[in-house]
Amino acid sequence: MGMKLEGTDFQIKVWKELQKIPKGETRTYKEVAESIGVPNGARAVANACGKNPFPITIPCHRVVRSDGSLGGYSGIGGVAKKRKLLNEELSGGMI
Repeated sequence: MGMKLEGTDFQIKVWKELQKIPKGETRTYKEVAESIGVPNGARAVANACGKNPFPITIPCHRVVRSDGSLGGYSGIGGVAKKRKLLNEELSGGMI
């Protein structure tokens, strides 16, 4: 991957899991938490996404709330940017 991840063990585990989400797909914070073996860790996953040092490269924009709403986005442009990235991916556009 070439980038040095610095964070807690949990954050790094989340960030590595996010990199497995294929372009054009989303996962909920709960699904990510379950996939790393912390079924009640959805809030902690959201917090790790908020600390993501490489937005877009580590695609935290592909993680949404269980109710289907977007949740937050710590990258430049906030939730509007998250919506734009997801729309581009879903329509086959380039990032």
